[in-house]
Amino acid sequence: MARMELSVFIRFHARAGQAAALAAALGEVVSPSRAEPGCVFIEAYRSVQDGALFQIHSRWVDEAAFDLHGGLAHTRRFLATVQPLLDHPLEVARTRPL
Repeated sequence: MARMELSVFIRFHARAGQAAALAAALGEVVSPSRAEPGCVFIEAYRSVQDGALFQIHSRWVDEAAFDLHGGLAHTRRFLATVQPLLDHPLEVARTRPL
């Protein structure tokens, strides 16, 4: 079976007063993630309508590459940093094109 590229969308909504800290954490995790061999693309975004709403869109060579990403030190550090900054449980959507 051929490997199928995986697209991942992650939604982050900051608690009141935590948007700057969340933006900083997102800025720190993108570069090391982009350098991973299984990463095809990764970018962080901030909503123009809600300054506390952020998203990451990433593409990975396959699910195994994303699973590996989840266990790396920079990813674990990022998750530990951002979870207390959010006003909701982390929302991660693993997707493929229709």
